[in-house]
Amino acid sequence: MVDKPTSGSLFGIPYNFEQPSLKRMLSTYWQPGEGMLVEKPFGVGYTLNLASWRSWVVLAVAGALWWQGNQSAREAEFDDEDEEPVEVVVED
Repeated sequence: MVDKPTSGSLFGIPYNFEQPSLKRMLSTYWQPGEGMLVEKPFGVGYTLNLASWRSWVVLAVAGALWWQGNQSAREAEFDDEDEEPVEVVVED
């Protein structure tokens, strides 16, 4: 039987299905000399490099958008409770 490669690149997208170790996980997410995106330690694609300030900006924007979405959902929930039923009259 032929051994399948556990890591490599397919159509320019990296993949790695080797057993992840703690050292490899930590070294992947913190690479000071690299750009904002680095190859994932396990799986397919890229992940954020937490040594890059740009990654922290992306996380801050994503967190702010998530918080804003939760706040607007809560406000909509409270607004629905205050409204009274509306009567609709349809004439033929």
